[in-house]
Amino acid sequence: MAKSNLLRMDNMGIVVESLDEAISFFGEIGLKLEGRAKIEGEWAGRVTGLGDQQVEIAMMVTPDGHSRLEISRFLSPPVVADHRLAPVNTFGYLRVMFAVDDIDELLARLLKRGAQLVGEVVQYEDSYRLCYIRGPEGLLIGLAEQLGKK
Repeated sequence: MAKSNLLRMDNMGIVVESLDEAISFFGEIGLKLEGRAKIEGEWAGRVTGLGDQQVEIAMMVTPDGHSRLEISRFLSPPVVADHRLAPVNTFGYLRVMFAVDDIDELLARLLKRGAQLVGEVVQYEDSYRLCYIRGPEGLLIGLAEQLGKK
C-alpha cells in the first residue's frame, strides 16, 4: 500500500443565502460556531478559481471537535447554480449526515424550526435509525442514531 499524506477531512462546505439562518439551524443540531469572517480579494479567488471574490463564512464544529462545516454566503461573484432541492440520487456533493443520540427528540425540535422530513424515519437492522430532512433553504441533511450504544 502506498504511503498516504492524508491527515484528516478538515471540513465540508455548504453555500447558502442566509448565513444567520444556517448558523441558527446547525446550532440547533448541536454544532458550535467556531468563527465567522469575510473573505475577499484576489488571493482567495486564486484558490477557488472565481477571481476577485467576496464571501462571508461561518465555521461550525461538532461537539467532539473533529468535524467542521464551513457555511458560505457569496456576495460576489453571484451564485451560478442551485442544487438545494435536488433529490438524493443527483450527481455531486449532496448532503451532510450527523450522528445524533436521540433522533426523535432532535427531529421534533427541527420540525418546529421549519425542517421537513423527506421520507420517514427508518430502522436499518439492529444498528441505526436514519432519516433525511430538508433544513434551511432546502438543504438535505441526514440524521443517524446508532442503536444499542446509549
